Amino acid sequence: MAIKFGTDGWRGLIGDDYTLDNVRLCAQGTARLLSENPDENRPLIVGYDTRRGSLEFARAVAEVGAANGITVLLTDRVTPTPVISYNLVARNARGGVVITASHNPPEWNGYKFKPDYGGSASPDVVDRLECLIAEVESIGDVKRISLRTAEDRGLVTYIDPEPLYMENIERLIDIQAIRDAGLVVIVDPMHGAGGGYFNKILSGGSTVVKEIRDEPNPAFPGMAQPEPLAGNLSQLMSDVVGHGAHIGIATDGDADRLGVVDENGRFMTTLETFALLCYYQLEILGNRGPLVRSITMTSMIDKLGDLYGVPVFDTKVGFKYLGPLMMEHDAIAAGEESGGYAFKGNIPERDGILSGLMVLDMMVKTGNSLSELSAVLERKVGSHNYKRVDLSFNEDARTLIKQRSAERTPVHLGWKPVKTVDVRDGVRFVLEDGYWVLVRFSGTEPILRVYAEDDSPEGVDRLLQEAQDLARV
Repeated sequence: MAIKFGTDGWRGLIGDDYTLDNVRLCAQGTARLLSENPDENRPLIVGYDTRRGSLEFARAVAEVGAANGITVLLTDRVTPTPVISYNLVARNARGGVVITASHNPPEWNGYKFKPDYGGSASPDVVDRLECLIAEVESIGDVKRISLRTAEDRGLVTYIDPEPLYMENIERLIDIQAIRDAGLVVIVDPMHGAGGGYFNKILSGGSTVVKEIRDEPNPAFPGMAQPEPLAGNLSQLMSDVVGHGAHIGIATDGDADRLGVVDENGRFMTTLETFALLCYYQLEILGNRGPLVRSITMTSMIDKLGDLYGVPVFDTKVGFKYLGPLMMEHDAIAAGEESGGYAFKGNIPERDGILSGLMVLDMMVKTGNSLSELSAVLERKVGSHNYKRVDLSFNEDARTLIKQRSAERTPVHLGWKPVKTVDVRDGVRFVLEDGYWVLVRFSGTEPILRVYAEDDSPEGVDRLLQEAQDLARV
């Protein structure tokens, strides 16, 4: 089979295409990639999440890496992706592999390769890795030694990845101020790798952290998938109100994405959350520098850029595009609609834990609740409403859907004229005042996504319906 990487890594159905043999193919391809720029003194870091078989798959990667003469640092526990990514930089690693399917349903698992800068692999690196994996598969050349042998030879050692990450968090955020703020925080790690982190970071003061669904569970019960969106967070929204909490925080399966619930139990869209975090960077911290957003991210970012005199760059969906652009322009923040946000001083990659702490820091520094901060943002940039619809489709219709979406270019959508059409990633219709609607295929699942942002909920619903009509075959 041809192993193809999507917006962030390769993902497959466990026991179907996602097997030990195929993970070993990926690992051998990774070893070949690293050997093209040999540096025997730098390790490969391997980590894993709470999904079924993740530890076994991670051990398989370590065995292949060691057989190729690469020193492997294997995490000694389930670890969030951003924690592994930060360790790559802090430990001067050659690269990293994370066994995770992030937010996908429980029957999936995945393989993320991270270059030495800790971010998602760029398209050029991904293309090269796919070619190397295909070469390995064609000749059947997978090297492997047992984990015990690798340990005895000093080629595989175990690391505690938490301390270095925690030290950096303390450098970036005034943690003590949050501990002493007397907040009530409900955290939902969604049975994923982020369980326990907020408790560890914020314990020792008057702030109270209560975690729900914090025990690892590869079945991810009570949710369609461990994605921090409103439909999966009914318990969190209810508990925030029931406990009189100031905020609800959710992280996805590998804790690189963030979901936020305000004190009234309202789920804040990922677009609103990123806009608030950019406002926090620009207004509250006084930072200046470019902002980077995906084409699925809110036009509020562009309006904030205009207000504060900083450039805004947009790109296709996926941190394999956002991360390199963030580094190229020394951006202070980058974000995508999925709830993944990155910030200068950390890594050019999503970090749901750091993002959640930044929201708390914003509340402490301003003394405002989340609903009050939302009102401030609206006064700055106007009203923005957003919704996404995910549609299953017959794979045979993919090409026809693409053609129909690209060929049908209406003069108006909703009640607004279409100003421009962007076909870099799907088909995005930009309307007046920066509002927009987009039709694109998911890069990780067999789903057609339809996105819309408008100045009213009614406008969003109308845009979504008209966009679906455009894509319908």
